[in-house]
Amino acid sequence: MPKIKCILQYDGSNFFGYQVQPEKRTVQGELEKALERIHKGEKIRVHASGRTDTGVHAKGQTIHFETKLYIPGNSWGRALNSLLPEDLHVKASEEVPESFHARYDVLEKEYRYFILNRKEPDIFARNYSYHFPYKINIEAIQEACRYLEGTHDFTTFSSARATVKGDKVRTLFEVSCQKNGDQIEFHFRGSGFLYNMVRILVGTLLEVGQGKIDPINIREMLEKKDRRLAGKTAPAQGLFLWKVVY
Repeated sequence: MPKIKCILQYDGSNFFGYQVQPEKRTVQGELEKALERIHKGEKIRVHASGRTDTGVHAKGQTIHFETKLYIPGNSWGRALNSLLPEDLHVKASEEVPESFHARYDVLEKEYRYFILNRKEPDIFARNYSYHFPYKINIEAIQEACRYLEGTHDFTTFSSARATVKGDKVRTLFEVSCQKNGDQIEFHFRGSGFLYNMVRILVGTLLEVGQGKIDPINIREMLEKKDRRLAGKTAPAQGLFLWKVVY
C-alpha cells in the first residue's frame, strides 16, 4: 500500500492546534476530511512529525498517510490543495518507503519565534509575532543562548502539564537570537522538543534580556529541573515550526 509524505504550511490563527479534537477546527481534522473525500468516504489517518498548539504556525510541518489509491506521489499535493481551506497548504508531496514514519524518523526540528520590540504594536502582525514593548539587552540573551546549546535535561523548560513518557533529555544544536531594527528573531534547532519548551525558553530569555535573570543562571536552572525557576510561557502566535529534517 503506497505511503505518502507531505510537507505542509499553515496559519495557526484559526486552528485549535494540530491534533484532532471533537467539534473543533484542527489541522489534522481538515487534512483527514479532505482525504476522506478523495477516498470516497473511507477514513484515512494522518501522522505528523509532532503536534502544534492553538495559534502556532508551520512553514514546514511533515505528515504521512497510507492509501489504497495509486496516484503519483507528487500529485497528492494538488489533489489535497483543491479541497483544503486557504490557511492550510501542501507545499510538496512524494511517495516514501513503507518504513518511513513522520514522527519516529525525525533527526532534527527547527522552530523560529518572532517578536516585535517597539512601543507601538502592529495590528497587522499581531497573529504572527509577540509584541514586547520593553528594552532588551540582546547581548545578554545571546550569552544565555550558548548555555542552552548541547544535551541537557530540559525539565525546567517543559510545561508542568507535559505527559511525555521517559526522560526529558534533549539535544539543541542551535539556540540563537538576532535583532534587526524592531524585529527580534529566535532560532531553535534540536533533536526534539518538549511540550511548550520553545515558548518557555523564549519567555525565560526575554527575562534575561530585561536583566531579571543573569545569563549564567541558565546553567543552574537546567540542573535544578524545576519549572518554577523559568520564565513565563511566551504566547503562541510568535512561534513557527520552520523545518523538519529526516
